[in-house]
Amino acid sequence: MTATEMETTSPTAEQESLAPIEQYSPPAAKLPSAWRTIRMPSGRRLWTAALAAALLVTAGGLGLLYVDDTNYQNAARALAIENEQLTGRNQNLDTALTATQTKLTASQAQVTNLTTELAHPTLGIWNVPQTITGPDYYLAAGVPDTFTYHLKLTSSGPIRISIMSIKQFGAAIGCVENGRGNTNYCMYYSGSEIGWLNITSLNYDFHKAEGCAAYIAVITAGSQVTITPDVSVTYNPAPAATGACA
Repeated sequence: MTATEMETTSPTAEQESLAPIEQYSPPAAKLPSAWRTIRMPSGRRLWTAALAAALLVTAGGLGLLYVDDTNYQNAARALAIENEQLTGRNQNLDTALTATQTKLTASQAQVTNLTTELAHPTLGIWNVPQTITGPDYYLAAGVPDTFTYHLKLTSSGPIRISIMSIKQFGAAIGCVENGRGNTNYCMYYSGSEIGWLNITSLNYDFHKAEGCAAYIAVITAGSQVTITPDVSVTYNPAPAATGACA
């Protein structure tokens, strides 16, 4: 095969003037951003700043109020505890005051009793047991003037007791001396201010000697007996003569 020479032709001027065609690529789509820069007017910015400041002040105030409320609650608890303590102390003081008033009342009663005793002292005058050996014997004692006579005694057997004036006692002695009876009989039946027949105990207050120095107490028995006395007197002078002296 023979080589065939190809004819080459030069490009025309029109062909040279045509630029190569570029490939078209569409612009990338831009999505709107979630965050945008927004221009805010200056007046609105001032209002927002004031609102933020007010919120900060309010939050601070709430914080202070909370702290104050907590402090008040703590103070209230402390006051409540202190009040309970004071209440307990007050109750203790009331108890102590009641006890003191009770003691004071008892002391006042004691002072009253002591004052009465000082004005009207009581003294024992006969407490030694004594024996009457028979119907011809007797026990006798004067009843003191200006005193209340507390005749209190017991006996081992029946006895007769007479509180008589001096005149009545003289008549009883005359009865015995004249043979009208023995001592046990005459000391009772010759007359007396008051008397008790065949008893074994007695507790009697005699007042007629409070303004009279004229009485004698006489005890007799029909047989041997032992007398156990607890006789006392209380100073109590009468404002005028009493009994046989009136």
